Amino acid sequence: MVLKNKGFNINHKKVLRIMREESLLCTKFKNRSRKYSSYKGQIGKVADNIVRRQFSATKPNQLWLTDVTEFRLRGKEEKLYLSPILDLYNSEIISYTLSNHPTTKLTNTMLEKAINKTKDISKLIIHSDQGFHYQHSSWTKKLEKMNIRQSMSRKGNCLDNSPMENFFGILKQEMYYGEDFTSYDHLISEIEKYIKWYNEDRIKTKLNGMSPVMGYVKSFVYQLLLIGCELIFF
Repeated sequence: MVLKNKGFNINHKKVLRIMREESLLCTKFKNRSRKYSSYKGQIGKVADNIVRRQFSATKPNQLWLTDVTEFRLRGKEEKLYLSPILDLYNSEIISYTLSNHPTTKLTNTMLEKAINKTKDISKLIIHSDQGFHYQHSSWTKKLEKMNIRQSMSRKGNCLDNSPMENFFGILKQEMYYGEDFTSYDHLISEIEKYIKWYNEDRIKTKLNGMSPVMGYVKSFVYQLLLIGCELIFF
């Protein structure tokens, strides 16, 4: 897609052949970490799965996905937790928080940051798993207050939130696995840099070779042009 965006029309098989000849093969996809689970039984409200794997959105702020994942430093018992919100319209990470403890403050702060930067959430659905963060009254009451519809995956079914799981997999494959982080400050800095790069520069086939931010900007400009045409003709 990068070559295509730069005007080169070349078959992907030829690219793979040249990469093999030059020993440019990926070596970061071997390590895996155990998936973090925040499920602690039914401690609060369990919402219906209204998304039902219909992972599509025609406008920003129609469907947000969220989850929590963990990172470890080699030789240390402590962990680092990442809680992001992904807007399914353009796959952009619109808000995230990092903490050494997976408390409700981690997810609630993330939600507040996302809401504060968003103009229109009148038709918003936010989807998650059944982790205790999302059953907790501090989360559900916030959604009710903002008239945000809540959706949850079925228990133990990660495919019900697969785009969020895919993001975690990509992030860890591209910046975490195989790296030797010396401190939490180092790891936090690299995660923050990666998310910025992911949003602004990492291209996606789903977005026709554009990054999430580029895809949003193009859509915004297109909407402005449509409005301009309507004003001219009417």
